[in-house]
Amino acid sequence: MKDKISVLLSEEEVDRRIRELGEAVSRDYAGKSVHLICVLKGGAFFACELAKRITVPVSLDFMSVSSYGAGTSSSGVVRISKDLDEPLEGKDVLIAEDIIDSGRTLSYLIEILKKRNPASLRLCTLLDKPDRRVVDNVTVDYTGFEIPDKFVVGYGLDYAQKYRNLPYIGVIEGEE
Repeated sequence: MKDKISVLLSEEEVDRRIRELGEAVSRDYAGKSVHLICVLKGGAFFACELAKRITVPVSLDFMSVSSYGAGTSSSGVVRISKDLDEPLEGKDVLIAEDIIDSGRTLSYLIEILKKRNPASLRLCTLLDKPDRRVVDNVTVDYTGFEIPDKFVVGYGLDYAQKYRNLPYIGVIEGEE
């Protein structure tokens, strides 16, 4: 069965906004370097595009943390399946996330990373659903787009591992 997907944010809109985020990060980190942490799997598309648009030196590491299974809503159980390869002590760290929904995953991740003594720790997300937030200790420093409470796919975001490769952000019709 083929899912019907409508475009929420076009490829051009996403590209333009990531360029603007890269400019903002570059301004804020002028004279420093950024240690970019990509939250896998969904954040890979966004983190790579963002890194290309940051003009200060960038190092990159990957972490896999999730609170989703194969469904369309957060399970509430956070799990680390891949930790970082590099220590964070003394580094200016920027987490690159595809979407922040309930905030549980990021709240958990931020607490873990703070204990590793970075010089600074900031958060950049392509998409934010503030209406879905259930934790209040997640501060987003850079937001691509605030979106309505719809289940979205594309640009790294998936539905049961499908649709990550769409070059735009779409909504699966009939999904909540």
